[in-house]
Amino acid sequence: MRAVIVLLIVMAGVAMGRSAVAQERRPADPSPFAHVPCSVFDNRPCTPSVCSALESGPCFPDIDYPIGENLQVTVESNPPDKDAARYRIPDHDLDTIGDLFQALRACWTPPQQEVAREGMQMAVKFSFRRDGALIAPPQLTYATPGATSQTRDAYRQAIVVSLSHCVPLAFSKGLGGAIAGRPILVRYVDNRMFERPSP
Repeated sequence: MRAVIVLLIVMAGVAMGRSAVAQERRPADPSPFAHVPCSVFDNRPCTPSVCSALESGPCFPDIDYPIGENLQVTVESNPPDKDAARYRIPDHDLDTIGDLFQALRACWTPPQQEVAREGMQMAVKFSFRRDGALIAPPQLTYATPGATSQTRDAYRQAIVVSLSHCVPLAFSKGLGGAIAGRPILVRYVDNRMFERPSP
């Protein structure tokens, strides 16, 4: 019985020693987005991580960022009157995600009716730099099934031209830092009603 007690005391001492060494290597940082990985054996505030309890090395923190990984907005070619204010470019530097979406909606100019398709939808993905410029040209992620290649090209070109007329966007310092490099998904919906030629 005494041997078991002595063994338990020795194991507790070793565990405390390891905890002290870990705290010396990584000082405590109680801030919620400290990006400091922690172990289940640590007795301090830290950022939760995707590490296993069996891993010895540092790992990537599992951080719930205030802004989602994908920012998504739908842009209609013919918005309802009640949404007219959401399709005007703000008269100040863009400071919120709502301001950004408002500017993206206001930038959209759909293709002419001759090359357009009623109900056409196209989605693209792109990212901004801190200065409001695009990092790369928009990447096509979706187009209405059955649309001809000419129709898809017409809408893709309209998207590129529309964005080129608006960028670089005037970001505030805070918004530019928050969304720089974040993927933004924009879905364009052509909800215009076209007059069909009489037979």
